[in-house]
Amino acid sequence: MKKGIHPEDYRMVAFKDMSNGTVFLTKSTIKTKETETVDGVEYPLSKLEISSSSHPFYTGKMKLVDTAGRVDKFMSRYGKQMESRHSK
Repeated sequence: MKKGIHPEDYRMVAFKDMSNGTVFLTKSTIKTKETETVDGVEYPLSKLEISSSSHPFYTGKMKLVDTAGRVDKFMSRYGKQMESRHSK
């Protein structure tokens, strides 16, 4: 590895999956404005829309998580095309 190009200010950060509430801790240099208390200790908080605890590939469940209306937007654009292909 090259010396002097990697950050050295790693600290424990809480990452929270907003679709199911799962919180996990890992080291990171991400800048945050909020905090989360885990087991009585306060950590910087980074919110995630989806993580391995809620992603269908890792969970094996085909559940669509739509936090910004993207699924509705997709279905309004391409839903009719998909229906006509599946009905043939």
